[in-house]
Formats: sequence, C-alpha cells, structure tokens
Amino acid sequence: MRRKTTRFGRINLALASAAIAAATMVPQTGFAQKGQPVRDDIVVTPEMEERLTAWLTGFRRDAMAEGITPSTFTRAFQGITLDVKVLELNQKQPEFVRPIWAYLGSALSDKRKADGEAQLRANRTLFDRLEAQYGVEREVLAAIWGLETHYGTYMGSRNVIRSLTTLAFEGRRAGFGRTQLIAALRIIQSGDITPKAMNGSWAGAMGHTQFIPTTYLAHAVDFDGDGKRNIWESHADGLGSAANYLKASGWDTGDPAVREVKLPEGFDYALAGRSIKKSGEDWQALGLRTASGDVLPRRERGLQAYLIVPAGHRGPAFLAYPNFQTILRYNNATSYAMAVAYLAKYFADDAPIQGTWPTDERPLTLSEAKEMQRTLTAIGYDTGGVDGIIGPMSRKAIRGFQGSLGQPQDGFATEKLLQKIRAAAR
Repeated sequence: MRRKTTRFGRINLALASAAIAAATMVPQTGFAQKGQPVRDDIVVTPEMEERLTAWLTGFRRDAMAEGITPSTFTRAFQGITLDVKVLELNQKQPEFVRPIWAYLGSALSDKRKADGEAQLRANRTLFDRLEAQYGVEREVLAAIWGLETHYGTYMGSRNVIRSLTTLAFEGRRAGFGRTQLIAALRIIQSGDITPKAMNGSWAGAMGHTQFIPTTYLAHAVDFDGDGKRNIWESHADGLGSAANYLKASGWDTGDPAVREVKLPEGFDYALAGRSIKKSGEDWQALGLRTASGDVLPRRERGLQAYLIVPAGHRGPAFLAYPNFQTILRYNNATSYAMAVAYLAKYFADDAPIQGTWPTDERPLTLSEAKEMQRTLTAIGYDTGGVDGIIGPMSRKAIRGFQGSLGQPQDGFATEKLLQKIRAAAR
C-alpha cells in the first residue's frame, strides 16, 4: 500500500548524470558491490607478510599518538591478515559500465519496491519519529536503505578492520584506508561494536545505511535509545544516522529534489552541467516546462537548480535542486542519487520518468573513453588528460567537437560519437 501525501507527492524527484566518474559509472554502494566478480590472481607472499608486520608496528605508534589505547589496538588486530579479495578489488578498474537506464532498471526492481513498501508499513511509527526529529521524508530514507543494503539483507560480511588494513597497507586508496582505520579503532574504543562484529563492505562501508567510519563518528546516532550507536543490528540507529547526516548536509523538508522538464526546440545544451546554476524562474524564461508541459510550480521557481541530461539530447532532461545535491553528499554519484530519488518517488506515489531513453546508444568502455580523450586532444579539443573519466573538461571538449559537426552540444560520450572522432583524426 503506497501512502499518498500532498507534502511529498508534489516533490518530483528525478535523474542525473554521473558524478565523479563517467556518466554511466555504477556508484560504489552495497547495491553496486553485490555480485561483483573477483579473481583469485593475487597471493599474499612471505615478503608481503613481513612488510605487513613492519607496517603494523609503525601504524601502532601512529594510532597511540592519536589516542588509541594499547588494549583497543591489540583487540582489533589480533590475528589480522591481508584480505586477498580486497587487494584484487582495490586494483581493479572496471572496463565495462552499465548505461544509466540499465542501472535504474536494476536499482528500481519490483522486489526492491515491494520490499520497501512492506518496510514502510512495518516501521510506520519509527518513520513518524524520524520525520518529526530530522525533517527528512520517510520515502527518501527508505530509498537509501533499500539501495544501500536492500533493507538490511546485505550489509557486507568482510571484517572492516581487515579490509581497511589491507587498503591502508598499499595501493591507490592507502590514504583513505589509513584515515578510516583510525576512525574504526575509535568506534571500537567507544564500545559501540566489537572488532569481530564490525563487518561491512570491502571498502569499509558499514551497517544498514553503509556509513564509512569517519561518517559514523560524525553523524551516527543512538536512535533506539539503548546506549549504543549500533548501525549493524539496529535499523532504527541506521536510519536515524542517515537522517541525521542528510539533515546536517542541508536537506530542506518539503523541497523538491529533481524535476523532469521538457526543453524547447533549439535549446543550447552547453547550459547543462553542475557548474551552471539558475533559479527556476530563469530556467522557465529559457523555455523549460514540466514533463507534462506546464509551467514550473511556484515554489520551485525560487530555487537554484542545474540542468542534467544524463543520456544526451535524445534522453530525458531534469532540473536538479539543492536537495538532490544533498543526496549526492551521501554518495557523490548522480546515478545513485537518481535511483534514490525515483525509488522515493515510487513510495510517494509520484509519477515516474516520462521521457524515453536512447537504448540504441552504447556508452563507452574505459579503454574507449581513454581513446576518445587522446584523440580529441590530438585534434585540438583539450580533455585535460587521459584517465577514462568523462568529467567537465572532457565534456567541454566533446561539446566543442559536436559543435564543429553542427550537432547538439550535449557532451554525451557514445560509441557512435567515437567513430566520428576517429574519422576526423584520419
């Protein structure tokens, strides 16, 4: 049974493009990690074990200097070894990524929707309390819970101290691993959880709503009142912590997150992007209308928003408001934020996306994205480097090339566009 609410039913939450990485990159959440393949082609050698022993000796001194007691350190690191799977995952950079429409299809599965409705019914009193204290709508909290751990059914089974030790020991996330490892030790020292029970994802995200240790220290709450911030076993603590984090990050009760819009003929797609923010009134003056063709609601005309075209000019377009950016602070991948938004829309009995996705387009693989960056730079469109991530500089270069062809400058990187870039370089 879906609960209709006028205060939230009017909030048109919607989609956006990718955030840190490519527009189609799957965000690193419990939902994304589930089922991720791992090859056992890395082994822990005796030399690595010796280096780990030496590293732990030095890290122990650092931990003591930061207030970690000897007893806490000893309990946390008893029998600790490197995690081969974490070493493997830390070195991998996925070659193939799903297009946004495929990601949404998985994220917004019928089972996730049905299970979320059941949780909203079963926890009605809890959600009443959460809304009253933090002002974050229950639909949003349920959506985050559903996407992070499928309502607590998949919270990760790797020991967090072991995972973070492995990350901190060596590799591209050593700095992250060390910072989170110190924070994890502080959590253990506080008495909220034991080292053995502190489980999570391979990258250290924990509990019902997948907090990393530093976020836990800053925002976790004891919402069930038992004296511990136990986000692993208490869904009340997990949801309360997520609500506290969203509120601290700027969530405004009753404001929209995203609005699907129609663009006028001949619209300048160079205006799409996070860096270009205008009031809803200004966007409306440029010809934008709601998906149904109406003027923007009065409340939205005074909010600052940026325009998103996550699948280029052939796909749906959206205005992203400040609450959407707050979701991004929870996980800075816009594909994740839009999944949260649309799952929340479903729970609120709001309309789904009206536009259609260009499913005949194929987003680039990692190696193709690097080739596009190299080739664009070679023909005079500077992408700012070659890393396979289609960020602002790469999109600017793509738009420049599209403009030279007289095409809409939407900055959307596809295999068809790569073919044209290759032809121009010959």
